[in-house]
Amino acid sequence: MSDTEHRRVVEQMLVGVATRRYARSLEPVPATMRSRGTSKSAVSRRFVAKTTAQLAAWQTASLERLDLVGLLIDGVHIGEHCLIVALGIAADGQKHALGLWDGSTENARVCQDLLANLQSRGLRTDRSLLVILDGSKALRKAVRATFGEAALVQRCQVHKTRNILEYLGDRDRAWGQAILRRAYQATEMKTAQRLLLDLARRLEAEHPSAAESVREGLEETLTVMGLGVSERLQRSLTTTNAAESLISRTRHVKRNVKRWRGGKMMLRWVAAGVLEAVKGFRRLKGHRDMPTLVVELRARDPQLGLTTAEERVA
Repeated sequence: MSDTEHRRVVEQMLVGVATRRYARSLEPVPATMRSRGTSKSAVSRRFVAKTTAQLAAWQTASLERLDLVGLLIDGVHIGEHCLIVALGIAADGQKHALGLWDGSTENARVCQDLLANLQSRGLRTDRSLLVILDGSKALRKAVRATFGEAALVQRCQVHKTRNILEYLGDRDRAWGQAILRRAYQATEMKTAQRLLLDLARRLEAEHPSAAESVREGLEETLTVMGLGVSERLQRSLTTTNAAESLISRTRHVKRNVKRWRGGKMMLRWVAAGVLEAVKGFRRLKGHRDMPTLVVELRARDPQLGLTTAEERVA
């Protein structure tokens, strides 16, 4: 079977064609010809082989030619499994799916391994990079160990909001959420800081855990706000929604599979769905202001003593 035919098998399976019905999805062949390789078992074998090869090629593809200025990492639950997706953000605002891993962002070993994978493939650690995280402490620690001061961390405001509201009862959730929204939509960092600290003080007596959550990582939830980018780009860079949106495009995969046979099978299927979804990738909303972000990051490098190989040669 040719590579084109292998791709057709994957495409048909992803849109819900069952292996036993694959032959019926093809153009009818003349009566004088015999159809080959269209049985349920043959199609299944080819789908497994093609998606295994796709996943392996994706997880080892070089990143050296991508001018990445941002890295977005988030864990997404599908059924009983948690998958970690990494997206790169290029200087022109284009998004690049970098990889998919089976595991939780709370697992220190998984976090270290995925960052080591990205680094070994050419992700630069010798200059400032905006890293948008879901709030996991294990992932935050792994980022610091890998990038050091080069990582400019933005904590996802959506995850932080969910975390805080989980500590509140129905009576207090609405006004707490309203204050958080006002803070995260503020145009000045001092205003946002004041609103969040005031919220923490109001919560201290009755909801001390919520107050502690507000204060924990407060500065990192406002990182992008201090970079001077447009409000539209700021909204794109303060959450990990892009990762969740990418995975949401593969939800049909879950509907097409009746029974998962382990993490490897899920990785193959979801990766195949992701690789189809990225064909329709658009640039970040607010991408026209990406030069402002790039200037801010490059201005930060000499302040931290970060010099690239190119600069050393020059």
